[in-house]
Amino acid sequence: MSGSHTHPLYLEGASPVHDLPPEVKIVAAFVGVFAIVATPREAFWAFAAYFAILVVVWRIAGISPSWLAPRMLIEAPFVVLAVLLPFAEAGDRVTVLGLSLSVPGLLAAWNILIKGTLGVLVSLTLAATTQVRSLPAGLSRLHLPGVVVTVATLMLRYVNLLAGELDRMRIARVSRGDDPRALHQVGAAARGVGGTFLRAYERGERVHLAMLSRGFTGTVPLFEPLARRRDWCTALVPAAGAVAIATTAWMV
Repeated sequence: MSGSHTHPLYLEGASPVHDLPPEVKIVAAFVGVFAIVATPREAFWAFAAYFAILVVVWRIAGISPSWLAPRMLIEAPFVVLAVLLPFAEAGDRVTVLGLSLSVPGLLAAWNILIKGTLGVLVSLTLAATTQVRSLPAGLSRLHLPGVVVTVATLMLRYVNLLAGELDRMRIARVSRGDDPRALHQVGAAARGVGGTFLRAYERGERVHLAMLSRGFTGTVPLFEPLARRRDWCTALVPAAGAVAIATTAWMV
């Protein structure tokens, strides 16, 4: 992949976070998300501490809230689920603004909302500071199977291409008088998605044959420099802080 294929989630920068090798950032993000998920939902202070760690990382990396906010829309389905839980759950009830809400439902909604939000923020931070072409090298150095790394590489390369094809098909249908909001057009939309899937499958076969003809052996070549001990120590500081917070939350 050339530099022209910059992913929309990547934020250009020259911060110390951007300069870290991809494998150390992947491990740090994984450990951080694991600590967040493992934290008891009643430990409200712990989630505030996680957010504070992220704010420090954003300041160092030069990531602004205005860049993060529109990309947080991916969390919308989970927000809808969280909003419905206080009304659907059984158990003790509490009245808030004239509404009878379930206490277990409120806690469950808080659990989904805060952990989902922090998880998305960690993922966006990783994506904003790591170029797409560097991720396969990081995954390979973490000893993931070669097939998994290859599939992830091709997915990252072609997902935008498929999204562009779907958008062009939508524009073509609308220009011919189609209304995507009409219920009777569901069949046409489904056929369009099915056709795109078949073309993607055929393209995958052609790309794989082209790769084999050019000497592809099943592993992605590594061009990124190896991570140094200093890089690991720097990247794992926020992750270690998250683990310490989670451990303290269980002990308190």
